[in-house]
Amino acid sequence: MDTSRRDFNLSSLAVLGAMAAPGALAAAPTTNRRWVLASRPKGKPGLDNFKFEETALPQAGDGEVLLQTLYLSLDPYMRGRMNAGDSYAERVELGDVMVGGTVARVVESRNPTFAKGDLVTAYSGWQEYSTSNGAGLTKLDPRIKPTSYALGVLGMPGLTAYTGLLDIGQPKAGETVVLAASTGAVGSVVGQIAKLKGCRVVGIAGAAEKCRYAVEELGYDACVSHYDDDMAQQLAAQCPDGIDVYFENVGGSSWEAVMPLLNNFARVPVCGLIAHYNQTELPPGPDRMSALQGLILTKSIKMQGFIVSNHTDRIPDFVRDMSGWLAEGKVKYREHMVSGLESAPEAFLGLFRGANFGKLVVKVSS
Repeated sequence: MDTSRRDFNLSSLAVLGAMAAPGALAAAPTTNRRWVLASRPKGKPGLDNFKFEETALPQAGDGEVLLQTLYLSLDPYMRGRMNAGDSYAERVELGDVMVGGTVARVVESRNPTFAKGDLVTAYSGWQEYSTSNGAGLTKLDPRIKPTSYALGVLGMPGLTAYTGLLDIGQPKAGETVVLAASTGAVGSVVGQIAKLKGCRVVGIAGAAEKCRYAVEELGYDACVSHYDDDMAQQLAAQCPDGIDVYFENVGGSSWEAVMPLLNNFARVPVCGLIAHYNQTELPPGPDRMSALQGLILTKSIKMQGFIVSNHTDRIPDFVRDMSGWLAEGKVKYREHMVSGLESAPEAFLGLFRGANFGKLVVKVSS
């Protein structure tokens, strides 16, 4: 990104992003391509749970804007939206467009707040065009590049990392911070912030390439692979003084390796449990609930789940700090970009097998 500008005066996350290169608009579109939820998955989702449709172009009514999607964010939380049960947000109904955060361009405006050509963040989902009355749309600042960063390090994943680590994890210099999914959109930011706070940082990742990246590029002190049979032993060796903060993105074997290493007064922000999202029943084995409760009690451990939308009051602080860290080169960021809306389902499924390396984004339009 362009790091020459450091005089950011950004009052909210709404104004982060960048103008795409100007150019001539293509011929006026007449159709909209989109992915809808065709069926609810039982366990691991598949391509048959999605349906590709081509419909008439939506029309902007009074007070509305017509948006063209430029970038679509793909995130693990979308798996929960595919289920029929209740959650902290509304599920996707069968036949509805799959949900997702987007960066979009206003191609037609009948709303005085927005002009044709404005770039905005939206929640328009897996489709090329959508309409909005302006609610939930935020204009992007043209100074920050690339625009897609508004869906990652300068967007929801970055805010998730910032609030989860600093407000719940409360790391202190000299402490040991461990995080799973440590090179992903959230984890990579968590680890780097922890280093900025003077902590020893140990990541848990999958492929050896990701572990190397965590240490050599992101500056972690160590990284172990959850693919290794002796991962728990490796983690213990890298945490000789125990674990003070564990940022939970995964669950599964990562949590089982971490749990016995937690120190007195450890803090565990629970951001995600991707290892369990496709389960249809409890995993086999003994009931470990009493062991967990006993650990929390005897070691005075704080374990707290959080949803980033409940922490919007932190946006001004996040914007100030993260934009500064990026401009100064103190935080590095990696995107995994795939091209074409038609690629969205396969790319999304890849999240659950660790196929992405960095924040997963679909480039929908130029």
